[in-house]
Amino acid sequence: MSRILIIDDDEGICATLSRIVKRLGHDAECAHTLKAGAQAAATGKVDVVFLDVNMPDGSGLELLPRITKLPSKPEVIIITGRGSADGAELAIKNGAWDYVQKPSSVKEMTLPLVRALQYREEKSSKKQMSVLRTDGIIGSSPALIQCLDRLAQAAGSDGNVIITGETGTGKELFSRAIHENSARCEGPYVIVDCTAIPESLAESTLFGHVKGAFTGADISAEGLIKQADGGTLLLDEVGELPLAVQKRFLRVLQVKRFRPVGGGGCGALQRWRL
Repeated sequence: MSRILIIDDDEGICATLSRIVKRLGHDAECAHTLKAGAQAAATGKVDVVFLDVNMPDGSGLELLPRITKLPSKPEVIIITGRGSADGAELAIKNGAWDYVQKPSSVKEMTLPLVRALQYREEKSSKKQMSVLRTDGIIGSSPALIQCLDRLAQAAGSDGNVIITGETGTGKELFSRAIHENSARCEGPYVIVDCTAIPESLAESTLFGHVKGAFTGADISAEGLIKQADGGTLLLDEVGELPLAVQKRFLRVLQVKRFRPVGGGGCGALQRWRL
């Protein structure tokens, strides 16, 4: 049984979230001010915190760093109004698990909680941080430890991942570490330097082509997307792809299917991830 803390001045939201938490078999506790929430969070182990942004005594985002540094390192789900989504997204970058935008359905409020609890359970049972393969990633700073925690989270999921950072910060190292710690570690690891693909060849390079699809296509060729099936595909500098190709690639992310250039059928991708 987990302890869920709800910090929100809206009694209706608190009541709804409390019902959801109790229906899932966990303990719910509510606080209607940041001060009360900070006191409750510091008392005993907390697993997940729902944190409202606009509170009577300040912004919930100001409390976020204190909560994430608690000994139990709770996952924080930001609750945001329509006008503060940008701030909530910034909070995600600073350690929050997810955010729920008001007003939301019961399903939309339940899903991030369930996922956060599942992640904590997996992290606890597998002790991911102690067994992570992090070849080439060196350091022990709090910021790096937080990055490794995110790495473990990404490796344990089937979701697509975007890695951001300045040149030379180790984005490719983290990508490879995600692959090597995932269920796809025995599959291919394919790197695509999007800046090196000629615009005229971008589609055939990624999606492949059939014989006769264009001048010079004397034989059918498998694209890099299919080559990465069952493993991991790293698109380095994905923003450099032509916009038309990015649009088509978005479809691949959504449905896990693709059509080679000049092809009439679709190739299925069952276990591929970006």
